[in-house]
Amino acid sequence: MTGPEVLTVATLLVGGFTACAEFGSYAFVHPVIRRLPVEHHVAVEQGLVRTFGRFMPVAMTVSLLLISWWSAVVVTDLPVAELVAVVVWAIGLMTTILVNVGINIRTARWTDGAADPERWRAMRARWEVF
Repeated sequence: MTGPEVLTVATLLVGGFTACAEFGSYAFVHPVIRRLPVEHHVAVEQGLVRTFGRFMPVAMTVSLLLISWWSAVVVTDLPVAELVAVVVWAIGLMTTILVNVGINIRTARWTDGAADPERWRAMRARWEVF
């Protein structure tokens, strides 16, 4: 395999895995755990923060770097779609860093249990929007 082919495969694997993990979490995991009693929802979210919260910022950053590198090295014709991919991925990473990471930190430290379920639900709804 040539260098550009290796870069293409790496970009597809890392970016694809990262996007699938994000989509699977959003579309399949969170709708189920949202229906749990608040104290159980808190416990599950805290567990997810410990796993996804450590891995996904790194995976998203590496994906952005790979997509950018691939777009600059491999793409020679009609780079508009590739540029859009880089910009969209960068926006996703920025919103994750600027919004979701802060919510994840608050989630990890949440000790109120079911004491303030409306505040909990509002915080988690904001996380899901971003």
